[in-house]
Amino acid sequence: MSEIVEAEWFAGKISDTSIHGIALETTALIRSGLLPVGARLPAVRDLAFALGVSPATISNAWRELRRQQVLSGRGRNGTWVIGDRLVAQPKRLASSGDYGADVIDLSRAVPDPALLPPLAEALAKSVETEGVNLYTRSRIVPELEAAVRASWPYEADAFLATNGGYNAVYTLLHAILLPGACVAIEHPTAMRLLDILEDRGVEIVPVQCDSEGPVPQSLAAALKRHPSVFIIQPRLHSVTAATVSPERLAALGDVLEGHDTLILEDDGVADISAAPRQSLGSRFPERTVHIFSFSKTLGPDLRLAVMSGPASVINQTQSYRSFSAGWTSRLLQGAASWLLRREETADTIANARALYRDRSRALRQALAERGLHIDGEDNGLCLWVPVESEQFAMVTLAARGIAVEPGEKFSVTPVNHIRVATGCLTDRYDTVADAIILAHKM
Repeated sequence: MSEIVEAEWFAGKISDTSIHGIALETTALIRSGLLPVGARLPAVRDLAFALGVSPATISNAWRELRRQQVLSGRGRNGTWVIGDRLVAQPKRLASSGDYGADVIDLSRAVPDPALLPPLAEALAKSVETEGVNLYTRSRIVPELEAAVRASWPYEADAFLATNGGYNAVYTLLHAILLPGACVAIEHPTAMRLLDILEDRGVEIVPVQCDSEGPVPQSLAAALKRHPSVFIIQPRLHSVTAATVSPERLAALGDVLEGHDTLILEDDGVADISAAPRQSLGSRFPERTVHIFSFSKTLGPDLRLAVMSGPASVINQTQSYRSFSAGWTSRLLQGAASWLLRREETADTIANARALYRDRSRALRQALAERGLHIDGEDNGLCLWVPVESEQFAMVTLAARGIAVEPGEKFSVTPVNHIRVATGCLTDRYDTVADAIILAHKM
């Protein structure tokens, strides 16, 4: 066990005894090497006494450094320095590997580039977009707003173009939430959503899901914690590939009646789903934010999503963006709006949707032939496969040259699943199925 750093010594190195000052000067000590990785910090009460501050001040300073993954531990178990990287990073996404050409990489549930619309003509047309090369911080170009309104799932108050779906979630949550707020979210969910929430330092309350989406009774229990936001994928789930039924969405709406929780809908898989678009915004327009991403259907390099919501929330989010980019490229918005107006684009998306369904079905059937039946329909870009041990499954598949993602990345509680991406899997279904069967049971 590491020796505990003396409280008096530590206190002598701290000149600013505010929460921010203690956190900042502690990071300086870590950066200089005076507090090396592995050092155990003084007890909170001892350091608080030495500095002449309340224990809550020290606890809040340590909370910020835990969020940055510099410190670990809490309470009576002690606190340690675990890292000298003082820049927050998305730990779930950052732990994904680059497996090289010799591995069947089924870890990334991404679109097949061969099935995306061609961009050359769209990009050429984009220079005609209104407002190109002006420094005006516009929310969305008129061409794109007109294109999305035609198929939007409810009559929205205001629209905002963002640099992708996760950028929309990140910006919104930083604009409206303080660290320590409570957020309810589906269990399991997208790992990048969890990365964003953990980086923001909020309390995460999981809402259990079944084959039709979030379970109303679980949402009701979560609402007793008075969450500021409830995050839901309202159509096709990006991890389990389950589709939220209209009946389930209505039941969730019944549970949300009488609460003031903001509803954040993340339609990230978008029109890869064959199900109609749907939103609780038609029922709660005053507190629903709906995000629709074009990365899976038009192309990830367009870096484009559209957010709708109450004008007050959209304006607050846009105001927060002024700290950084300020607006989303009008060239990329113009390219997307041009694509959305063309019948050929709809045909391309429909063809891709059918092929993704066929690829998912091929692997699901291969597993069923071997005695492993996966719940759900053939949708989306992945399968959510139950296993007895995630660690055993990961090692077994890796030994056979197959990479997948462990279920723990998509949850804050144990799930005993692996996510197997199928969007780019065009053959070798029997090889993959044989390996999954070996990995399924210890």
